[in-house]
Amino acid sequence: MDWNKIYRSRIVSAEEAVSVVKSHQRVFLTGNCSTPQVLLKALVKRAPQLEDVEIAQALTVGTAEYVAPEMEGHLRVNTMFISDNIRKAVQEGRADFTPVFLSEFPLLFKKGILPVDVAFVHLSPPDEHGFCSFGVEVGLTKTAAESAKIIVAEINPQMPRTLGDAFIHVSRLDYIVPVDYPLVEVSMAAKGDPEVVERIAQYIADLIPDGATMQMGIGAVPDAVLRYLHDKKDLGVHTELFSDGVMDLVERGVLTGARKTLHPGKIIAGFILGTHALYEWVDNNPMIELHPTEYVNDPFVIAQNERMVAINSAIEVDLTGQVCADSIGPKLYSGVGGQLDFIYGASRAKDGVPIIALPSLAVTRSGKRFSRITAMLKQGAGVVTTRNHVHYVVTEYGVANLYGKSIRQRAKELIAIAHPDFRDELTYQAKQLNYI
Repeated sequence: MDWNKIYRSRIVSAEEAVSVVKSHQRVFLTGNCSTPQVLLKALVKRAPQLEDVEIAQALTVGTAEYVAPEMEGHLRVNTMFISDNIRKAVQEGRADFTPVFLSEFPLLFKKGILPVDVAFVHLSPPDEHGFCSFGVEVGLTKTAAESAKIIVAEINPQMPRTLGDAFIHVSRLDYIVPVDYPLVEVSMAAKGDPEVVERIAQYIADLIPDGATMQMGIGAVPDAVLRYLHDKKDLGVHTELFSDGVMDLVERGVLTGARKTLHPGKIIAGFILGTHALYEWVDNNPMIELHPTEYVNDPFVIAQNERMVAINSAIEVDLTGQVCADSIGPKLYSGVGGQLDFIYGASRAKDGVPIIALPSLAVTRSGKRFSRITAMLKQGAGVVTTRNHVHYVVTEYGVANLYGKSIRQRAKELIAIAHPDFRDELTYQAKQLNYI
């Protein structure tokens, strides 16, 4: 097979590529820092000629142009995780949200539940054998894209060539659009009070044993935890995503993966969010393997990692241990993501440590304060991690270990790590509910 000839014959402009999208079709859009920007801009430009095109996606980073009000009737996003750039459109009813575990996201497309007409992907240049890497976004993209009737690819020399189950041959690509632009960068800098983030991170670090395999969710807390692990030995990573913090631990010899019971010596992930320094570091790095999310996030795969530590965040936790992480009351905010995949997987692992972390307070723009440890979840709030799955809950005031505890014991432990200004009120509410 002369893959070079195939490659050259399929090169088109972005305008030609998006012309294959027809009204009433479904387009799968690669997300995270891999969002194909040139194709997306061309599709937005073509949008007035189209009717009711659905864009199926998870988390995208950057532009909100394709969910602007003027796209109504032309392009409509159906997202399985609500990122910052499309949150307003979802909350205003101009975009749709489909709840699903991240471990099952690609299977919606593979099983034909959401058949894909056209997939937009963003790849590295082909190697000497004609294989392109999906780069920084493999987990949510590879299976979905390969399920599409038509695959349209941006080929970008600035996309790192990541290893693992991360490749597609050029013969599978129907249209190729050469591009050359830097990937979007994402900083995990702390939002809110950095001192609170640091105290939470210190408590979590104390729960992590030598030889642990770690999952870090999105946010400042998981990234901050990495800074407190310099005295640990032979840590490993099995996670849906990772960011820049892992580089320092590898360079210090802390993160070796030597004691991992699954994929020893390898950092296993689905996708990467970070800076250009991270993208350069992962390029052709044999320590890094990216795999489809239906594998990485499978709780029964995760559970094969002994000493599995899962670190995830929450919006609020009630006194029985129910965790809301995807909505503020009935207002949709994010999604279940991989939280329950990893909390359950870690709980089934030998010596596993499933952790939910959150600041004790929420502060509105007007300065009003609310306790994030609550007697009851807000009306309409979604339960992401049930009271039956929860183990450790961490705030800046300490650690509550809820597993195997009665409701009375749970309420007391959670009140003890709530903000001091709200402990009396929570105690009163707990008594009214006959929890204590």
